[in-house]
Amino acid sequence: MKVKYFSDTDTAHVEFTGKEVKETKEISENVYVDLDKKGNLVNMTIEHAKENARLSEFSYQEVAVDR
Repeated sequence: MKVKYFSDTDTAHVEFTGKEVKETKEISENVYVDLDKKGNLVNMTIEHAKENARLSEFSYQEVAVDR
């Protein structure tokens, strides 16, 4: 997964896979998702990211599964 932030447009782009995008869907006024030909998530774009995604608090944590 790759997260890119474009400060000039306050846009965050999250890339989940490198698959070809077949369709883009508008989830809300500022959130768009790109889907592959099977309907799986490829990318997500968040406009006005500092306000809508609390980008300044971004962190990543992998949680182990107890088995």
